[in-house]
Amino acid sequence: MLGVDIGTTSTKAVLFSKRGQVRSQFAVEYPLYTPELGAAEQDPDEILQAVLTSIREAVRLGNISENELSHVSFSAAMHSVIAIDEAGTPLTKSITWADQRSEKWAKKLKEEWNGHEIYLRTGTPIHPMSPLAKLIWLRNDHPMVFEKAAKFISIKEYVFHKLFGEYVVDHSIASATGLFNLKDLTWDEGALTIAGVSPEQLSRIVPTTEVLRGMKPEVAVVLGISAEVPFVVGANDGVLSNLGVNAVQPGVVALTIGTSGAIRTVTDSPVTDPKGRTFCYALTEKHWVIGGPVNNGGMIMRWLRDELCGEETEEAGLAGMDPYDVITSRIASIKPGSEGVIFHPYLTGERAPIWNGNARGSFFGLGIHHKKEHMMRAVLEGINLNLYTVLLALEEIIGIPDKIHATGGFARSEVWCQMLSNIFNQQVSIPESVESSCLGAAVLGLYALGEIDSFDVMAEMVGSTNSYTPEAEAVETYKELTPIFIRLSRLFQQEYDEIVKFQQR
Repeated sequence: MLGVDIGTTSTKAVLFSKRGQVRSQFAVEYPLYTPELGAAEQDPDEILQAVLTSIREAVRLGNISENELSHVSFSAAMHSVIAIDEAGTPLTKSITWADQRSEKWAKKLKEEWNGHEIYLRTGTPIHPMSPLAKLIWLRNDHPMVFEKAAKFISIKEYVFHKLFGEYVVDHSIASATGLFNLKDLTWDEGALTIAGVSPEQLSRIVPTTEVLRGMKPEVAVVLGISAEVPFVVGANDGVLSNLGVNAVQPGVVALTIGTSGAIRTVTDSPVTDPKGRTFCYALTEKHWVIGGPVNNGGMIMRWLRDELCGEETEEAGLAGMDPYDVITSRIASIKPGSEGVIFHPYLTGERAPIWNGNARGSFFGLGIHHKKEHMMRAVLEGINLNLYTVLLALEEIIGIPDKIHATGGFARSEVWCQMLSNIFNQQVSIPESVESSCLGAAVLGLYALGEIDSFDVMAEMVGSTNSYTPEAEAVETYKELTPIFIRLSRLFQQEYDEIVKFQQR
């Protein structure tokens, strides 16, 4: 079974056995284009080629015969928008979740156009990431492109149209647009009116378990597989990551840190937050994933490495080590709490829980006695404290979780994992699942084809490598610092807007 994940930085295809063992994998990276302030775009045809290449190479490397491939199932990043004309030619690049150009329209939607009511119906927080905000921006700031567009689609819809010649969007990707009514499982009339689009300009809505057969013969030749192999439309990467780390049972929370990050848990029906802090996206019609995404995860550690830790990076190069290992070893020498230095990691604005694209980063509490190592530790603590504030919002809706499964690149760091356990005051387990979104997609495919009737099979596929238990003294330190961290971000709301105006000038 082949799981394909169309991500923000690359597309990965992983060939699994029916028991979840990796047979082969292949990934193709592609660039992010930033032609103007706030822009974050990708070329849809570069991504299409990455999808075709990764599938072909994963199948080739797996050395399987044509009839051994059970199915191909898809995961994809959320919130992308591509305007296309009648011929299916892109009028824009793929405008990604990270694009900030609709900021002023998101703000207007939230403050003047009853955006909160739309959120409560659609489950997508009002933010520049939302395709709803992007469509309002296109209609107002690029009217010629908007008027010429026959359809507005996501990158996964673009890929499926090239493979099968039809436009379909699954409940999961649709539920991340701000245009999809969670209760009725159809396009939301109020949201469409504000966006200025008709249902005909959007794709046909299908369940995440929708199966397409009869791929275009010329594409099948390129992929080296039969045109009749079932292709499962699949879901978005976030909800499939929960499935891929076996965090689909009540009370189990998945925490993922990659370039960005997220905290998610599964409920059996749609749930939105009266305060608008969390999302609600579909996995299946019986599984709904609620939680919050953060912009500032691994990319902040990369910033720390590149801008503040040149000495550590040079040392790592000379010793043949990973720079992050040197950085975390220095961090480990500083006591929890960084002797009162607090870092807000909002270098790229922030989504959950404050949903403010204008938020900016800051160090607070610096004294003459502090060293660079205190700032280094404060950066990592700031990332984790911000994630904890998302969990606090989630706890108001679902209660305190029973288990936390942490995944992503930094789950390999003992310092990071122990800090996470201390800040969250929870036991944290590290699943051994590889490429969780791809595995989640592949298993969703088994479910779609009727080969399994529940997701309980994930328990046999996903083990645990390590677990971390809270340390009492550190827990008390973070309990004292967390309220200060939260209050500061609230106090700075007006200052964020003012400093951004200054920076833009």
